[in-house]
Amino acid sequence: MANYKEDDDIQLSRQDGQDESQEAFLPPPATTQSEKQNGVSLIVAVIGFYFAISLSVVFLNKIIMSGSDFPYALFVTWYQLVVALVLLLIWAHLGKSYALFSIIPPFEFNPAIAKRVAPLTFVYVMMLALNNLCLKYVEVTFYQVARSLSINFTILFTYLILGKTTSAPALIACGIVFLGFAIGSYGEINFSWAGVIYGVGSSAFVALYGIYVQKTLPAVDNNQWKLLHYNTTLAIFFLFPLVLVSGELSDMLANSMDVMYRMNFWVLMTITGITGFGINIAMFLQVKYTSALTNTICGTAKACVQTILAAMIFQNPISSLNALGILLALFGSGYYGWVRYQERLAK
Repeated sequence: MANYKEDDDIQLSRQDGQDESQEAFLPPPATTQSEKQNGVSLIVAVIGFYFAISLSVVFLNKIIMSGSDFPYALFVTWYQLVVALVLLLIWAHLGKSYALFSIIPPFEFNPAIAKRVAPLTFVYVMMLALNNLCLKYVEVTFYQVARSLSINFTILFTYLILGKTTSAPALIACGIVFLGFAIGSYGEINFSWAGVIYGVGSSAFVALYGIYVQKTLPAVDNNQWKLLHYNTTLAIFFLFPLVLVSGELSDMLANSMDVMYRMNFWVLMTITGITGFGINIAMFLQVKYTSALTNTICGTAKACVQTILAAMIFQNPISSLNALGILLALFGSGYYGWVRYQERLAK
């Protein structure tokens, strides 16, 4: 796939959770004309698949880490990366014989290329680890707010690292997001400083990730799937020392062996890893068959559905201030996406 502009790519990385780790690999979606060339049923199926996969990632991760039986967010992240690598290897092997799977190239690992990808992988590991740690400590209804500052960090790092300025409407959107973050945090009933700190840290690394992807893509011939091969492989090696240093592995072996002997636990862990990998496919299809405007609307709509479902499933109490903060953060994020879409059309 052709390379794409840095500001467009950084904008794509604004979505939540696992989405952010994958969207930055993808080129900016086509204009609305692309949707006219595809049937309505196909568009609906692609959007439905994206919703199902994206929501599954968040809720399954929360189910695994919300209980006291297995509160090991770093190990969960590491295992999901292992599952993703296995699926990449299987998919790439099938691609040699079946055209349906040919979008992912054969696996390769060149040490010289890996060295160039390593800085991106460090950012990637920190983004995923802090994301799951945030999800561990906050309610899913507050999760979107806790991680909403990725837009603000994107604008900050775009200016500091790339020297690019941002339009006034985009800055206004960032102000709305920050206001929503502040009000939502103040009004959160089950407030957690750890969760907020991890969420802010994750947002910062999401913004850095969008920038570093652009700097790293030339090393893999601008092939996002090849970059995914290197990034996932290196991330497995980078994250495991964190699992050891954090004490999660020793604590897990000492206190959670009964959980680890349960087959249903590993089935759930593996399904979560599969859905995490599925984000790659979902975003690829959505970018290919829909438009930039549809992607923007889907991201905001999915965040709204996620918050509503979380309130229904987990019965999280929501104060009036918390609800206001959630609405402002979602509105600011949606407005930011709309502004970037309009700017892209103007170009």
